[in-house]
This record gives sequence, structure tokens and C-alpha cells, in this order.
Amino acid sequence: MAAQPGQVQPTVTVVVPTLAADETLACCLASLAAQTFSNFEVVVVDNSGRGAARAEAPVRVIANDRNVGFGAAVNQAFRQSSAPYLAVLNDDAVADRNWLRTLVAAIESRPDVGMCASQVRLAGTGTIDSAGMLLCGDGSSKQRGHGEPVASYARKDQALLPSGSAALYRREMLDEIGLFDESFFLYCEDTDLGLRARWAGWECLYVPDAVVEHRYSHSSGKASALKAYYVERNRLYVIFKNFPLLDLACVPFYAMARYFWHVVYAVGGRGKAAEFGREGGSLFRLPWYVVCGHLALLVRLPAIWRERRATKRRLSAKQFRRLMRRHTISPRRVAAL
Repeated sequence: MAAQPGQVQPTVTVVVPTLAADETLACCLASLAAQTFSNFEVVVVDNSGRGAARAEAPVRVIANDRNVGFGAAVNQAFRQSSAPYLAVLNDDAVADRNWLRTLVAAIESRPDVGMCASQVRLAGTGTIDSAGMLLCGDGSSKQRGHGEPVASYARKDQALLPSGSAALYRREMLDEIGLFDESFFLYCEDTDLGLRARWAGWECLYVPDAVVEHRYSHSSGKASALKAYYVERNRLYVIFKNFPLLDLACVPFYAMARYFWHVVYAVGGRGKAAEFGREGGSLFRLPWYVVCGHLALLVRLPAIWRERRATKRRLSAKQFRRLMRRHTISPRRVAAL
């Protein structure tokens, strides 16, 4: 939404999508109200379908009559904004008072940087949730540094792409490559957007002083049937939209390795598969979610391939492959997290 006559154009639009719209949203908004950076606006996009989100001016609320998904919710607010920078913050995250000031200073210092990753901490643990994202050879993406000490990620450096839980994007970049892919609905849309940005030659900067405390997967559960299906389906969307052709041929081998380690860790009571079982899910259902994900890919494959061909590419396949290798995570590690 453009600034009205007499109003100052916000430098940043911060979008907070919410589904639960509970007390965690209030804590999130309170942390934004306490920011030392002042020239920004906050838009809450309520996906609860019941108008549950409540916020006081100057926070604006967009209320949807159903859950339109994470990417679509964020896109709604982005399309109504004309700020040069656009930030996303999960409703279960609490931002340090200098979060926005630090991110804006970082991105303004580097015109080649199109996105910034925050230092997202697991609330109350003193450990990292995300210091940017890593990519596996089967398209699975995982948080860099997840569960590791904060001190291990104290240096500003390049990241592959930011976690959508707390990220800053340059409008110029989004105008060029497009917004979040709404067909993902939930999970991995930040990976797809980040990879499209990298193909177009934009850099990502990890900013350790931009600190956020995150209650990991508060809204959708740490390991659920919903998450199992969307993560499996969407990592297939990611690879067919973004992987070089030679790397597509290697995907089944990486996927089989990851499935193997899921089984090994589940037997030992560790990893995501074991967590899924502890949350009440049936481990015998997991192969079915894999099948459903592949069937969904077949349905959308023609459209995905058209989107792939339309992707802006300044990097060669060799350059992009080198970038993937520099920010890779093994199938075993993916299964363990």
C-alpha cells in the first residue's frame, strides 16, 4: 500500500502470517513495537479463517476466510506494500529490539545482496534454530546450525538462503524473480524463492546480530502427518523447478539414502521419523506420504516445468552446482535433525 500524502514511506514492511493467532502472536507484535528502527510497518495476515487476530494501530490486519497457506499470505501483504525492503517473521518468534536495524544496515551495505538471514535461536535453549539454510542432494532443505551453540555462528558470512521464519528481502529482487510460489502452500517455499534468487545472481547474507527467538514449529507441530506430506511433496517441487539437469539424475540416490537413515534412526528412537511416532503418527504411514507426494508432482509437473523454463538465470549450471555443494547437507544429517 503506497504511503498517503503527508505520510513517510516505510522502509520495511514486516509481514507476520498467523494461523493460531494466540498469545504467541501478541509476544511477537510486542517485540516489533519495541524495535529501535522506527520507519517500518507491520501487517498481520490472519489465516485462521475466524478473524482471530487482534492488533492495535498502527498494525494492520488482513483477515482471510480460510487458510490460504504461508506463501499466499505473505504475498498478499507484499502486493499491498511499496517499501523497498520486505521482511517475514513467524508469529511464534520474538525479535531482538535491534533486529530490523541490523538487517537493514546489512542489506543496504551490499547492493548485490537480495536477502538476509537472521540468527534464529531455539527459544530458551541458547542454541541455534537457523543460521540460514542448507540443501541436500534430494531437494530437502534444513536449518544451518540447528541445535548447535550460538557461539559457533557469531560471524557474518554468506548463506545459501534465509529461513522464512525471520528473513529480509529486497523488493528489487522480488520484482525481478517473483514472490513466493503459492502452490507450495506450506513448507519449502522459502527454499524455492531463495534458489530462484540465487539463479538470478543475488547473494544472501547471514547477519548474526539480527537475533530472533523462535518457538520451533509451534503452529503446525514438530512432526505431523501434514508436515510429512508437504515437506516430501514440496522438496520434489523444489528440485524440478531449480536443480540443474545433471543433479536431477542423482536425486533418487540421495532420497534412498535419506529414507535408509530415517529407518535406522527410527529403530534407534532418534531423528524425525522417531519424533513423528512420538507425536502419535504411524511410522507405517510414512511411505504412503512419499507416494502421495510423487503423485502430486506428476499432476503439477507440466506447470512446474513451464515455471522452470521461465526462471531468470544469470548463473551457469556449473556455477549453481558449485553453490549447492558449498551449502550442502548430507541425507544422514537430514534424517537426524
